[in-house]
Amino acid sequence: MPYKFLPDIAVADVAFEATGRTLDELLEQAALATTNVMVKELKTVKHKVSKKITVKAESEEMLLFNFLQEIIFHKDADLLLFSAYNVGIKKTSKGFALACTAKGEKLDMKKHELMVDVKAVTLHMFEVKKTKGGWKAHVILDI
Repeated sequence: MPYKFLPDIAVADVAFEATGRTLDELLEQAALATTNVMVKELKTVKHKVSKKITVKAESEEMLLFNFLQEIIFHKDADLLLFSAYNVGIKKTSKGFALACTAKGEKLDMKKHELMVDVKAVTLHMFEVKKTKGGWKAHVILDI
């Protein structure tokens, strides 16, 4: 699995580390991890709805931060859960632009076994870095 949970980092938060061969793949894995914090089994979230998500940022770190915040926003505002993310990132003159097609469905308390409610992404220990094998991110979610 290209992400793993880090249980001993914070008590009132959930920490995870995500990896990817490319920056696009890293953000997809981090998005899946974020959803997996909220829903026990990602496979229970069917691809009934497609949502376009776009974000911009000056750095790779803030691009990931903004992207995860958008996922949380759609969960709260639209009651949407996603279980697939197709991310494309472009370098711009002002940093980076992300375009994503997220696939999922409306939250259904009878169908989706919920774990915790993610409130926000925190900047505490937040990190995105290039590695020999690709990219790695360390994320803490406020629950």
